[in-house]
Amino acid sequence: MRQLRRSRPVALAFAIVAGLFIQTASGKAGETHHIVVAGGCFWCVEADFERVKGVHEAVSGYTGGTTANPTYKQVTRGGTGHYEAVKISYDSAQLSLEQLYDMFFRSIDPTDAGGQFCDRGQSYATAIFVSDPAQKAAAEAAKAKARSQLGQPIVTPILPAKTFYDAEDYHQDYYKGSNRVLTRFGPIKQSDAYKRYRDGCGRDDRVKELWGNAAPFVSN
Repeated sequence: MRQLRRSRPVALAFAIVAGLFIQTASGKAGETHHIVVAGGCFWCVEADFERVKGVHEAVSGYTGGTTANPTYKQVTRGGTGHYEAVKISYDSAQLSLEQLYDMFFRSIDPTDAGGQFCDRGQSYATAIFVSDPAQKAAAEAAKAKARSQLGQPIVTPILPAKTFYDAEDYHQDYYKGSNRVLTRFGPIKQSDAYKRYRDGCGRDDRVKELWGNAAPFVSN
Protein backbone atom coordinates (compact mmCIF):
# COMPACT_ATOMS: atom_id res chain seq x y z
CA MET A 1 0.00 0.00 0.00
CA ARG A 2 1.14 3.53 -0.70
CA GLN A 3 2.18 5.43 2.41
CA LEU A 4 1.81 9.10 3.21
CA ARG A 5 5.10 10.97 3.22
CA ARG A 6 6.15 11.79 6.74
CA SER A 7 7.34 15.23 5.70
CA ARG A 8 3.89 16.44 4.72
CA PRO A 9 3.19 19.83 6.30
CA VAL A 10 0.64 19.75 9.08
CA ALA A 11 -0.13 23.43 8.55
CA LEU A 12 -2.21 22.63 5.46
CA ALA A 13 -4.50 20.37 7.46
CA PHE A 14 -5.13 23.05 10.05
CA ALA A 15 -5.82 25.64 7.35
CA ILE A 16 -8.37 23.46 5.61
CA VAL A 17 -10.17 22.29 8.72
CA ALA A 18 -10.20 25.68 10.40
CA GLY A 19 -11.55 27.36 7.31
CA LEU A 20 -14.30 24.83 6.83
CA PHE A 21 -15.59 23.90 10.25
CA ILE A 22 -15.88 27.35 11.80
CA GLN A 23 -17.96 30.23 10.60
CA THR A 24 -16.33 33.46 9.59
CA ALA A 25 -16.04 36.10 12.28
CA SER A 26 -18.66 38.30 10.66
CA GLY A 27 -21.22 35.51 10.33
CA LYS A 28 -22.60 37.44 7.38
CA ALA A 29 -24.43 35.41 4.75
CA GLY A 30 -23.11 35.51 1.21
CA GLU A 31 -24.46 34.27 -2.09
CA THR A 32 -25.36 30.61 -2.52
CA HIS A 33 -23.09 28.89 -5.03
CA HIS A 34 -22.61 25.22 -5.83
CA ILE A 35 -19.98 22.78 -7.00
CA VAL A 36 -20.41 19.28 -8.42
CA VAL A 37 -17.99 16.49 -7.55
CA ALA A 38 -17.85 12.72 -7.92
CA GLY A 39 -16.11 10.83 -5.12
CA GLY A 40 -17.34 7.27 -5.30
CA CYS A 41 -20.48 6.40 -3.34
CA PHE A 42 -22.60 9.56 -3.27
CA TRP A 43 -24.03 8.66 0.14
CA CYS A 44 -20.56 9.14 1.62
CA VAL A 45 -19.75 12.39 -0.16
CA GLU A 46 -23.13 13.80 0.85
CA ALA A 47 -22.65 12.72 4.47
CA ASP A 48 -19.17 14.29 4.61
CA PHE A 49 -20.01 17.68 3.17
CA GLU A 50 -23.27 18.18 5.02
CA ARG A 51 -21.13 18.37 8.18
CA VAL A 52 -19.32 21.46 6.92
CA LYS A 53 -20.24 24.87 8.29
CA GLY A 54 -21.41 27.00 5.41
CA VAL A 55 -22.75 24.12 3.31
CA HIS A 56 -26.49 24.51 2.86
CA GLU A 57 -27.11 21.05 1.41
CA ALA A 58 -25.55 18.25 -0.59
CA VAL A 59 -27.70 16.42 -3.14
CA SER A 60 -26.89 12.98 -4.53
CA GLY A 61 -27.27 12.57 -8.26
CA TYR A 62 -25.81 11.60 -11.61
CA THR A 63 -23.85 13.61 -14.17
CA GLY A 64 -21.22 13.43 -16.86
CA GLY A 65 -23.00 11.02 -19.17
CA THR A 66 -25.39 11.03 -22.12
CA THR A 67 -28.49 9.24 -20.82
CA ALA A 68 -31.30 11.61 -19.86
CA ASN A 69 -33.01 11.09 -16.49
CA PRO A 70 -30.95 8.01 -15.61
CA THR A 71 -31.90 5.60 -12.86
CA TYR A 72 -29.56 4.15 -10.25
CA LYS A 73 -29.75 0.73 -11.90
CA GLN A 74 -28.84 2.17 -15.29
CA VAL A 75 -25.87 4.12 -13.94
CA THR A 76 -24.39 1.32 -11.86
CA ARG A 77 -24.92 -1.21 -14.66
CA GLY A 78 -22.74 0.95 -16.92
CA GLY A 79 -23.06 2.38 -20.39
CA THR A 80 -24.64 5.73 -19.47
CA GLY A 81 -21.34 7.56 -18.98
CA HIS A 82 -22.68 9.01 -15.73
CA TYR A 83 -20.86 9.24 -12.43
CA GLU A 84 -22.43 9.05 -9.00
CA ALA A 85 -22.02 12.70 -8.08
CA VAL A 86 -23.02 15.27 -5.48
CA LYS A 87 -24.10 18.88 -5.92
CA ILE A 88 -22.89 20.90 -2.93
CA SER A 89 -24.60 24.24 -2.28
CA TYR A 90 -22.67 26.59 -0.02
CA ASP A 91 -22.48 30.10 1.40
CA SER A 92 -19.73 31.99 -0.43
CA ALA A 93 -19.16 34.24 2.60
CA GLN A 94 -18.15 31.24 4.70
CA LEU A 95 -16.48 28.95 2.18
CA SER A 96 -14.30 29.41 -0.88
CA LEU A 97 -13.91 27.22 -3.93
CA GLU A 98 -10.33 26.53 -2.92
CA GLN A 99 -11.35 25.28 0.51
CA LEU A 100 -14.05 23.01 -0.88
CA TYR A 101 -11.87 21.46 -3.56
CA ASP A 102 -8.99 20.97 -1.12
CA MET A 103 -11.36 19.21 1.22
CA PHE A 104 -12.79 17.09 -1.57
CA PHE A 105 -9.38 15.76 -2.63
CA ARG A 106 -8.59 14.86 0.97
CA SER A 107 -11.83 12.90 1.35
CA ILE A 108 -11.13 10.51 -1.56
CA ASP A 109 -8.38 8.39 -3.09
CA PRO A 110 -7.46 10.53 -6.13
CA THR A 111 -4.81 8.01 -7.20
CA ASP A 112 -7.41 5.33 -8.06
CA ALA A 113 -8.79 5.44 -11.61
CA GLY A 114 -10.88 2.28 -11.33
CA GLY A 115 -13.49 3.42 -8.81
CA GLN A 116 -13.32 4.15 -5.11
CA PHE A 117 -12.56 1.72 -2.32
CA CYS A 118 -14.78 -1.36 -2.62
CA ASP A 119 -16.94 0.20 -5.37
CA ARG A 120 -15.46 -0.46 -8.78
CA GLY A 121 -16.31 0.77 -12.24
CA GLN A 122 -16.59 4.08 -14.09
CA SER A 123 -19.72 5.23 -12.28
CA TYR A 124 -17.76 5.22 -9.00
CA ALA A 125 -14.70 7.03 -10.34
CA THR A 126 -13.72 10.48 -9.09
CA ALA A 127 -14.12 13.74 -11.00
CA ILE A 128 -14.71 17.47 -10.58
CA PHE A 129 -17.24 19.12 -12.89
CA VAL A 130 -16.62 22.82 -13.49
CA SER A 131 -19.04 25.38 -14.91
CA ASP A 132 -16.87 28.51 -15.23
CA PRO A 133 -13.22 29.66 -15.37
CA ALA A 134 -13.09 30.38 -11.63
CA GLN A 135 -14.12 26.81 -10.77
CA LYS A 136 -11.65 25.41 -13.29
CA ALA A 137 -8.75 27.46 -11.93
CA ALA A 138 -9.56 26.57 -8.31
CA ALA A 139 -9.94 22.87 -9.15
CA GLU A 140 -6.64 22.79 -11.04
CA ALA A 141 -4.85 24.52 -8.16
CA ALA A 142 -6.31 22.04 -5.66
CA LYS A 143 -5.30 19.13 -7.88
CA ALA A 144 -1.73 20.43 -8.13
CA LYS A 145 -1.60 20.87 -4.36
CA ALA A 146 -2.85 17.31 -3.82
CA ARG A 147 -0.25 15.96 -6.26
CA SER A 148 2.51 17.85 -4.47
CA GLN A 149 1.38 16.68 -1.06
CA LEU A 150 1.04 13.01 -1.98
CA GLY A 151 3.99 12.89 -4.35
CA GLN A 152 1.91 10.69 -6.65
CA PRO A 153 -0.02 11.17 -9.90
CA ILE A 154 -3.59 12.41 -9.38
CA VAL A 155 -6.01 10.75 -11.80
CA THR A 156 -9.16 12.70 -10.85
CA PRO A 157 -10.18 14.56 -14.03
CA ILE A 158 -11.53 18.10 -14.17
CA LEU A 159 -14.41 18.02 -16.65
CA PRO A 160 -16.89 20.50 -18.11
CA ALA A 161 -20.18 20.51 -16.22
CA LYS A 162 -23.09 18.65 -17.72
CA THR A 163 -26.72 18.31 -16.70
CA PHE A 164 -27.01 17.13 -13.11
CA TYR A 165 -29.87 14.72 -12.43
CA ASP A 166 -31.04 14.27 -8.84
CA ALA A 167 -30.89 10.67 -7.68
CA GLU A 168 -34.00 8.88 -6.46
CA ASP A 169 -35.54 10.13 -3.23
CA TYR A 170 -34.43 7.09 -1.25
CA HIS A 171 -30.78 7.97 -1.89
CA GLN A 172 -31.05 11.47 -0.42
CA ASP A 173 -29.75 11.74 3.17
CA TYR A 174 -29.41 7.97 3.21
CA TYR A 175 -26.76 8.20 5.93
CA LYS A 176 -29.24 9.52 8.48
CA GLY A 177 -32.41 7.69 7.45
CA SER A 178 -34.54 6.02 10.10
CA ASN A 179 -36.33 3.51 7.88
CA ARG A 180 -35.50 -0.16 8.31
CA VAL A 181 -33.82 -1.82 5.34
CA LEU A 182 -33.03 -5.45 4.61
CA THR A 183 -29.32 -6.23 4.58
CA ARG A 184 -27.14 -9.32 4.89
CA PHE A 185 -27.19 -8.55 8.62
CA GLY A 186 -30.98 -8.71 8.60
CA PRO A 187 -33.40 -5.75 8.82
CA ILE A 188 -31.65 -2.77 10.42
CA LYS A 189 -32.08 0.99 10.55
CA GLN A 190 -30.95 2.74 7.39
CA SER A 191 -28.36 4.89 9.18
CA ASP A 192 -26.85 1.75 10.70
CA ALA A 193 -26.77 0.07 7.30
CA TYR A 194 -24.91 3.07 5.91
CA LYS A 195 -22.32 2.95 8.66
CA ARG A 196 -21.73 -0.78 8.16
CA TYR A 197 -21.36 -0.22 4.43
CA ARG A 198 -18.88 2.62 4.89
CA ASP A 199 -16.81 0.71 7.44
CA GLY A 200 -16.88 -2.48 5.39
CA CYS A 201 -15.88 -0.68 2.21
CA GLY A 202 -12.70 0.62 3.83
CA ARG A 203 -13.24 4.23 2.77
CA ASP A 204 -12.04 5.92 5.94
CA ASP A 205 -9.11 3.54 6.42
CA ARG A 206 -7.78 4.26 2.92
CA VAL A 207 -8.33 8.02 3.20
CA LYS A 208 -6.53 8.06 6.54
CA GLU A 209 -3.68 6.01 5.08
CA LEU A 210 -3.25 8.48 2.22
CA TRP A 211 -3.88 11.80 3.91
CA GLY A 212 -3.22 11.30 7.60
CA ASN A 213 -3.95 14.44 9.63
CA ALA A 214 -4.99 16.30 6.47
CA ALA A 215 -8.10 14.12 6.08
CA PRO A 216 -10.91 16.38 7.33
CA PHE A 217 -13.63 13.76 7.82
CA VAL A 218 -11.61 10.97 9.41
CA SER A 219 -10.69 10.72 13.10
CA ASN A 220 -6.93 10.50 13.59
